[in-house]
Amino acid sequence: MKAKEIQQILLPPPPHMVGDGFRVHNFFPSGYSMAPNRMSPFYLLDYNAKMEFSPRKDPRGVGVHPHRGFETVTLVYQGKVAHHDSCGHSGVIGAGDIQWMTAGAGVLHKEYHEKKFSRQGGTFHIVQLWINLPAKDKMSPPHYQSISHARIPVYSLPEGQGQVEVIAGEFKGVKGIARTFTPIEMYNFRLRSGASLVFSLPENYNTGLLVLEGEVKVNGEERAETDRFVLFRNIGEEIALEAQEDCLLLLLSGEPIQEPIMAYGPFLMNTKEEIVQAYEDWSSGKFGYLEEE
Repeated sequence: MKAKEIQQILLPPPPHMVGDGFRVHNFFPSGYSMAPNRMSPFYLLDYNAKMEFSPRKDPRGVGVHPHRGFETVTLVYQGKVAHHDSCGHSGVIGAGDIQWMTAGAGVLHKEYHEKKFSRQGGTFHIVQLWINLPAKDKMSPPHYQSISHARIPVYSLPEGQGQVEVIAGEFKGVKGIARTFTPIEMYNFRLRSGASLVFSLPENYNTGLLVLEGEVKVNGEERAETDRFVLFRNIGEEIALEAQEDCLLLLLSGEPIQEPIMAYGPFLMNTKEEIVQAYEDWSSGKFGYLEEE
């Protein structure tokens, strides 16, 4: 089986603030001016590298905002995030937990540092993804998946070398927990120094690997350090990982959605007319109501 070729190992782009609580590096689409479908079905990757937040009485975050046509996925590695939406979903996600929200036809959303975390301050380390929906599912009813760390299925490497948390898809017979609209593989690799493993993904899947901690050698050739993103070509199927030190990695891979993309602001649709309609529906109150505080 041929190795999946590495296209480039990307440094984190300059950071910017989302609200006042998320200091993120946007790897795609804007960070490296990637085509909007380059990592389809993943449209956006915002990475909040480890950052120390000072204590504060009023939680930092992002106020009420709308979404339509896609899913937002927030993975927390350190810190705590509180969230609410106009469909009545709310909760707090901490280290290892995942918030998987299908905006679908439209929802209002807000997210902040959890109150106790905000008062105490501390290390904040998260990933947020926008996952596109195919045209037939863009107007699906909003839906929410609460995925606690304890519920994520795990594949254990031999001799205590580490674990693979199977968030979506399937890894060596272990099926992921997340419901997805299109075929997606998403794993957290938690590897001990010296650990190695080999796995395969379909050649046509768009694939990337984010190094959250440590350093890893990929396909026996290139090393990727903390906060780097390994972008693969759609050539080959096999990926080999060798942990150069204890490391934490996020693997993203999925079957591309072969449809036009029209993105504007908080909406991700197929046509300009659908974007205009989304703004009209939002302004007329069709996304529901959500208090700012």
